[in-house]
Amino acid sequence: MKEDLQAIEREALAAIEQAENSQDLQDMKVKYLGKKGSLTTVLRGMGKLSKEERPVIGELANNVRETITEALDVKTEKLEREALNKQLEAESLDVTLPGNPVHVGGRHLLTSIMEEIEDLFIGMGYEVKEGPEVETDHYNFEKLNLPKNHPARDMQDTFFISNELLLRTQTSPVQARTMEAYQGERPIKMICPGKVYRRDTDDATHSHQFRQIEGLVVDKNITLSDLKGTLDVFAKKMFGKDREIRLRPSFFPFTEPSVEMDVSCKVCHGEGCSVCKNTGWIEILGGGMVHPRVLEMSGYDSSVYSGFAFGMGQERIAMLKYGVNDIRHFYTNDIRFLSQYHQA
Repeated sequence: MKEDLQAIEREALAAIEQAENSQDLQDMKVKYLGKKGSLTTVLRGMGKLSKEERPVIGELANNVRETITEALDVKTEKLEREALNKQLEAESLDVTLPGNPVHVGGRHLLTSIMEEIEDLFIGMGYEVKEGPEVETDHYNFEKLNLPKNHPARDMQDTFFISNELLLRTQTSPVQARTMEAYQGERPIKMICPGKVYRRDTDDATHSHQFRQIEGLVVDKNITLSDLKGTLDVFAKKMFGKDREIRLRPSFFPFTEPSVEMDVSCKVCHGEGCSVCKNTGWIEILGGGMVHPRVLEMSGYDSSVYSGFAFGMGQERIAMLKYGVNDIRHFYTNDIRFLSQYHQA
C-alpha cells in the first residue's frame, strides 16, 4: 500500500505539471482526490492492515493528499497569472495616442444674459425675487392700476385660464406681491426675472412665450434721475462704455411719468444707419416712476415713499448685444446656433 501511495503521488505531480488549463486541473483533482479517486480507493484497504501499520500508512496518505493539493494550488495560480499576462498583452494601450474628444455643452445664451444682468444688479444692491407664472387677475392687472375693463389691458393679449386665472403677461406681479408683503414698512430694491406669456403671433421679433426682467426701487426721495442713472450704468455694462442713452415720454398704467429708453446704435454710433432706422437710437426698455396709486394699494404712503420701475425683454437684450436677427433661434435648439455663444 505504501508503494501504491507513492506511485499515486508521482503520477499526480507529473500530470499536474503537464496541465494546460483550469479544466485539466479540475479533472485531476477529481481523479486523484475525489470520492472515487485513486487515493480514496487505496485508503479503503486500510482495514486489512495491522494496528502497527495503520498510523504509518495514514500519515503517508495525508502527506500525499497535502502534496497533491499544494501542487494543484501552485499550478492554478501559475495558469491564472499566465492568462492575465496574455490578456494584458492583448489589451495593451498606447498612451501616446491622442484621446477621443469629449464634447462639452455650455450655457444657453439666454441663461448667460440673465446671469450677467443679475450679477450687475446684485452688485448694485438689488435682490432677485421670483413668483408664479400662473397668476391671478388681481396681481397681474388690478394691483398694477389696471382695473377690470380698463382699455390699457388691450395692450397685452392674454392667455386666460379662467375669469380670475391667467398666464402672467409680465413679471410685474412679483413686484406687487413684494410690496404687499412689506406693507410699506421697508424700502425695496429688487429685480424679478422670469417667463411671461402673451398671445402674439410668432415671427422674427415676437413670441407667445419670452423672458422678462423687471426692476423696482421704492424708498424715500427716489427721483427720475435715479432711474436714469441706473439705466445708464446698465447700458454701459451690457453694450459698451461708449453707449449713450436717452429717455422719451411714454405711457404705462403703473408708472407716472413713464419713459421709453433708447441706447445709441453701436453700428453707426448715433450717426444713423439701417440697423437703427437712421435715427441713431435703438429702443431697448420701458420704465418710469411708480404710480402713487400702485404704492397706496400695497400699503406705502405715496407722500413719503416714491419709486421707479423698469422692464426689459431678455431676448431683446441678447439680440441687440449679439446681433441675433430672429427670436425663434433661441427656442429651436439648433446646436449650430447655440454653440456659437457657449463662451458668451
